[in-house]
Amino acid sequence: MKAFCFDVFGTVVDWRTGIARAAEGFFSRHGLGQYDPQGFADAWRQLYQPAMQACRSGKRPYTRLDVLHRENLEATLAGYGIDIGALQPGELEALNSAWHWLDPWPDVVSGLARLKRQYIIAPASNGNIALMVDMAKRAQLPWDAILGAEVTQAYKPSPQAYTRMADILAVAPAEICMVAAHNNDLSAARQCGLSTAFVARPTEHGPGQATDLEPSEDWDIVARDFNDLADQAGC
Repeated sequence: MKAFCFDVFGTVVDWRTGIARAAEGFFSRHGLGQYDPQGFADAWRQLYQPAMQACRSGKRPYTRLDVLHRENLEATLAGYGIDIGALQPGELEALNSAWHWLDPWPDVVSGLARLKRQYIIAPASNGNIALMVDMAKRAQLPWDAILGAEVTQAYKPSPQAYTRMADILAVAPAEICMVAAHNNDLSAARQCGLSTAFVARPTEHGPGQATDLEPSEDWDIVARDFNDLADQAGC
């Protein structure tokens, strides 16, 4: 093993809490206290995969995630009956930028620091480069490189999203361990020859989460958290 590459939204950072926090502030400023911030975060996130699928299927060219998030935000606000035209200039961009400022799970920074001593560590995220850099600066994520969709020009689980990382790092696919809290991400990575590590995040989708609570396959590593992952990697 030479590198560990990480899914980010849900695996490295707690997107739901961060987006709900930003939504709560937005609702408060606009006297929209009747809306549930967590529900809004979920509704916004539900448009994530369909938006990327349009790029994966060739219906539109690769489009960076910041743009897709902004389009999805406008659609979500419209679905809530909020008049986008009545907002002050910059408000939508400020709310959209909440994806740049998410908090890591408590074990992440220490676990990544340990892994970095022996291995290349990098995000393998659908997030674009500017988003990943901002997030890393705020959350103190010690990446060696920024990989992911904007670098590979492909959204996971497209094969190119995984195989191009190996090309870029000049290693064999099996020398990269894909780390994710999502079994489907790991399944796609395994099909491309990558090694795999599952780290459950049982509250990613809130207290009622019913998916990805357990590994669905015999992944190469199953870890409790990033520090356990570092233990199993010999760091």
